[in-house]
Amino acid sequence: MSVITRRHATALETIHVTVPDAAVEAYENALAAVCSTVGIFEADDSQTVWRVEGVKDQGSGEAALSAALALAEAATGIAAALERAPTEAEGWLARTYESFPEQQVGRRFAIRGTHLGRALPGPRITLTLDAGIAFGSGEHGSTRGCLRALERVAHRQPRRILDLGTGSGILAMAAARLLHRPVLAVDIEPWSVRVAAQNARANGLGRRLACRHGNGWRTPAIRRGGPYDLVFANILARPLCRMARELGQRLAPGGTAILAGLLDGQVRTVLAAHRRQGLVLERRLLEGDWATLVLRRPDRP
Repeated sequence: MSVITRRHATALETIHVTVPDAAVEAYENALAAVCSTVGIFEADDSQTVWRVEGVKDQGSGEAALSAALALAEAATGIAAALERAPTEAEGWLARTYESFPEQQVGRRFAIRGTHLGRALPGPRITLTLDAGIAFGSGEHGSTRGCLRALERVAHRQPRRILDLGTGSGILAMAAARLLHRPVLAVDIEPWSVRVAAQNARANGLGRRLACRHGNGWRTPAIRRGGPYDLVFANILARPLCRMARELGQRLAPGGTAILAGLLDGQVRTVLAAHRRQGLVLERRLLEGDWATLVLRRPDRP
């Protein structure tokens, strides 16, 4: 489950579509264009079909919604039927809380909602997210794969770290907490940048995360900060391929890139694009149908 919520009026309606894994992000973005709240819930026990649900002001944003849904359909090739129902914010949030238990990921991390109360001291690094504003809650396979990959490369002690497409900031916060280093967290969506900064402050990491709004590698803060020893890019297969050249140019010798947001069947295409830039596959991790690639730039050409 992943969720984002904003301030809303009192008259609300819930809209939702049911889509497979590959279409989740496109339809999440489509609903987020007009909805005050967007969430993702399992549609069945297979963890391959998802209900993407949004809460919006009744009667608002209809033209924008139609355009956003058409764009999602064009991008994915999947035409999802939109369903509607009146709703109350309190009932929706109660359901959100029930769907956001503590997530234990790998050997080192725990992701916990603020509604669960303070975590007891323990061996895991606990990151706290508000279930009402958390998209990237640690439940999705791509996020879990990145956290597991981070555990495996932490011994290299990277100094310059970039989280490209930070979303909730969960990967940037995990790296900052585990490695005790500052992290540059960048996203193309302004709301994501605000949420990531809020989450960083809530976890006592406000001084370690620099949250910036920007468009990929063209972002001025990214250009000023490289070359990078560790880069997270948990986005989608096509953008990963398009940005392979810039990653190859801005990854430091011996640096590591953790790439995610791709299905196992897309690995060959993404890997080929990065091998052309001289990057070497070090490890592939699987979480269900979702793959995470750990790539490394050789110390010497």
